[in-house]
Amino acid sequence: MAWILIVFLILLGGLIAPFGDILGTKIGKARFSILKLRPKKTATIITILTGGFISSISIGLLILVSEEFRQRLFVDIPFLQKTLDESKKALIPLQEERKELEGKIIQKEKELNQLKNNIKEFRRGNVVIKRGQILFIAEINPSSNIKLDLTKIYNEADKFVRKIVIPTNKKAKNILLWRPSDITKIETIAARDGNWILLIKSATNVLKGDNYVFVSPELLANKFIVKKGDVITSSILGESDLNLKSINLQIKSLLRETRDEIKSKGSQVSEINTNGNFVKKIRDFLQENQNTKFKLEVVSLRDSKTIEPILVEINILKIAS
Repeated sequence: MAWILIVFLILLGGLIAPFGDILGTKIGKARFSILKLRPKKTATIITILTGGFISSISIGLLILVSEEFRQRLFVDIPFLQKTLDESKKALIPLQEERKELEGKIIQKEKELNQLKNNIKEFRRGNVVIKRGQILFIAEINPSSNIKLDLTKIYNEADKFVRKIVIPTNKKAKNILLWRPSDITKIETIAARDGNWILLIKSATNVLKGDNYVFVSPELLANKFIVKKGDVITSSILGESDLNLKSINLQIKSLLRETRDEIKSKGSQVSEINTNGNFVKKIRDFLQENQNTKFKLEVVSLRDSKTIEPILVEINILKIAS
């Protein structure tokens, strides 16, 4: 059917086209004029109208004969146009989301570049204070004059930091900068009952020779982290673990867990102090006790508060079969 329709349209166009040409030629020779146009232009218009007539007949025949063409023209095209409009509307929030993501990517790139710069500074040895580093620790007594205590603490911390950042400038003062809102918050909290520890941390990386150091003060309760005799962590040594390599690994793992445990309780010390040669102690004990299980306990040797050192030893306990 489609081939027959195509052949028919070709023949119809072939028949009508010469008719339009002949009609235009005759009108031109007859010097016929439409709307006061020159005969030559009138002939051209007639030829154009003839071509339009051919196109109209072709489309009309397609609509009349081809159901598929009618479906595409009157159903599919409007549906596609509607779908296109809906897609454009749905694309708007996606474009906004894309802009947000691009903004986040740009921000991350800036942070990455800053990190790279910081690494370069570290390699050159110019960074003398790292971001988040504790610069000064002081105890605050709520029964005393808090404002006066804070002033004394600031002066001492400022003097300490100047020796690190600008040791050659003896006249420099007040290089520490902290927000007044932080001080107000500290004064409010410290006025309550209890013992408090003030930590002064660096808010940024600081290069040697910088004129100012931005800091972030933090107030913590000065509480007991461990008491003498407390078992902080423990682990079991099986028969397969009774060799020097396994014992060393077990002790390292146990001490690491101990450090994490005291950190979780609020201790501000970065390392724990140990008492005694644990490996030798365990090895000597194992020579006298074979084919059994043992329990290792990390025990505190003293009372330790928030900023006080943690001193521990490892006890060995035989587990009954």
